Amino acid sequence: MSKLWAGRTDGHTSQLADDFNSSIRFDCRMYEQDIKGSMAHAAMLGAQGIITPAEADQLIAGLSQILADLQSGALEIDWQAEDIHMFVEQVLTERLGDVGKKLHTARSRNDQVALDFRLTLRDEIDGLIPLVKAVITAVTDQAELHKSDIMPGYTHLQRAQPVTFGHHLLTYAWMLLRDIGRLQDTRKRLNLSPIGSCALAGTTYDTDRYFEAEQLGFDGIVENSMDGVSDRDFALELMSALSILMMHLSRFSEEIILWSSWEFRFIALDDAFTTGSSIMPQKKNSDMAELIRGKTGRVYGDLIGLLATMKSLPLAYNKDMQEDKEPAFDAVDTAKMCLQVLAPMVATMKVFPENMKKAAQQGFINATDLADYLVKKGMPFRDAYKVSGKLVARCIADGTVLEDLPLSVYREYADVFEEDVYEEISLVTCVNKRISAGGTGIASVEGQIAKVRQALEA
Repeated sequence: MSKLWAGRTDGHTSQLADDFNSSIRFDCRMYEQDIKGSMAHAAMLGAQGIITPAEADQLIAGLSQILADLQSGALEIDWQAEDIHMFVEQVLTERLGDVGKKLHTARSRNDQVALDFRLTLRDEIDGLIPLVKAVITAVTDQAELHKSDIMPGYTHLQRAQPVTFGHHLLTYAWMLLRDIGRLQDTRKRLNLSPIGSCALAGTTYDTDRYFEAEQLGFDGIVENSMDGVSDRDFALELMSALSILMMHLSRFSEEIILWSSWEFRFIALDDAFTTGSSIMPQKKNSDMAELIRGKTGRVYGDLIGLLATMKSLPLAYNKDMQEDKEPAFDAVDTAKMCLQVLAPMVATMKVFPENMKKAAQQGFINATDLADYLVKKGMPFRDAYKVSGKLVARCIADGTVLEDLPLSVYREYADVFEEDVYEEISLVTCVNKRISAGGTGIASVEGQIAKVRQALEA
């Protein structure tokens, strides 16, 4: 079949070349954006007198019918077409004749592709943000339920100081709120119209790029026509934001995997989000969390792949840039799938506060508070640190914990110890007296919950 771009060549290519060159199997998802962009372009051509108003109306009506037919299934995409843009134009021309051939006046596939891609990724961002919010809501709901449940906080994966489970969970809520901010920032920079840039140098027709931009909900236009067709920063920025988002999801998933193991037993995932073993009947595997962790590397690869594609391209458009959509769409689809699974997985997980508290007690994570107690009694900190360390070693040797150590043993190491030491090293006290802003104290956690919910509403 001869191509619409036949001219300099006869438009006949080998089947092998056609298959290699074709992009319709992945850019077909942009059909709605392509048609809406073409409708705005037809309206501009008519408004500017480049075609007659009647012709513009015919084009818009024809495009509207193609969109309706694709959505209803009355029209099927021709997989032999080169791309979605050529497919739509071919159908339009078949239906309208010569009027259909006028649609492509004053534009190129270069700026048409850039337009469709921006419109599509803008829609994807608008769909991603509610999914991130759903995860934040699930996390925050669990944080509120467990705002006073004590667990060990870790550094170097070693028990460090007591925190509440609610405080720990809210860490991810704040991370994900920043992810929403990155997506919103990306949308702002993405939301400029490239249409009217044409192949690279603009056009001799008296077009109105601002009219088209307004029709399509853009904040303005890409000011340089070469930049309009050769820039893929918007895709790279979205994929970068998604990579950071996936990193946060992966870290959370890693902790879920650890917490749900028998070694921790802090939580249990609902059966709906686990799998079993084909040979070991006792197994309950956190496969969904593991897949989120694994798919993070996939999104990283999408970003690096497009960065590598773009790094050596001279201005303006090059066919290499056809390789932009598959990784961008894959990154978007992967992130959406992970978010959709994570929200209900977190919402339905069962928490075991007693196991967390027991782990906190066995980790001697109140040793710093013990040292602070001695400092308050007048002992220099370094001496207090040494005494506390020796008492921890004594507990380990005796198979006990600081809270259960007799006062007589405490006084073997320092005669300033009194009965009030037990209140000072109580895990509840250790948590609640951390009153600094952003700390793990109950009042701080409650304040954070309120702020997160306020941010979600805003």
